[in-house]
Amino acid sequence: MLLDALTDHLEGLAAERGGVLGVLPGLVADDSPGWMPAADLAREPYEGLLALVDETAARWSAPRHVAAALLWKTYGYWHTMPMALGWGLDRRVPLMRLEDTLVRPSAAGVTVAASRVTVAVLPGDPLAGTEGTVVVPDLAAAIKEALLESQYPFVRALSAVTKVGERTLWGSTAEAFAHPLLTLGSYAEAARLLDEIGPPVAGLLVPDGDGYRRRTCCLWITLPDADPCSTCCVC
Repeated sequence: MLLDALTDHLEGLAAERGGVLGVLPGLVADDSPGWMPAADLAREPYEGLLALVDETAARWSAPRHVAAALLWKTYGYWHTMPMALGWGLDRRVPLMRLEDTLVRPSAAGVTVAASRVTVAVLPGDPLAGTEGTVVVPDLAAAIKEALLESQYPFVRALSAVTKVGERTLWGSTAEAFAHPLLTLGSYAEAARLLDEIGPPVAGLLVPDGDGYRRRTCCLWITLPDADPCSTCCVC
């Protein structure tokens, strides 16, 4: 009931993509094998994280720092999408905390889910105070706290071990808010949310026609014969 609109939306996206979606529509992990605790990947010595980076590098014949950026573009997108869509659909934001998040390789690059999800809602929400909710005065502030708690450990680790810039990685998270929200409305709404969240994602996108361009490059364009992304800041 809390996330019915989001689940329905994600199920529709999965159907459109032939089942290839990097987040489970219900967000809570099933009992199938292969799930890895995300928190383990973000802890030294980062063996599991580097294994995923190296798999990405082999797939695209990419240098390690480029592979790290592409892995984050995938993981960060699927982890961010439920927050973006939850905010856009009905101002109910699912929070998958680092210690609760699970990940596994998949046809979508990786698939993200959680052992449990807490939903941030505003005080006036009819379901405020029910089981599974946390009532907050400011959803953007709750999202920022979630990014710092659940994504920054990955950004810090990937930057430390592969020398890819943290700003480059946060640019992919910023885009992960804007891209899904464009399917619901105008870029102005996404820009407003990013500005309200503030650092580390504010200021990393700029308006471009009906959409946006990034201020940072995801590094896809550095691959041999790669076409630039439609939001590329380089081209």
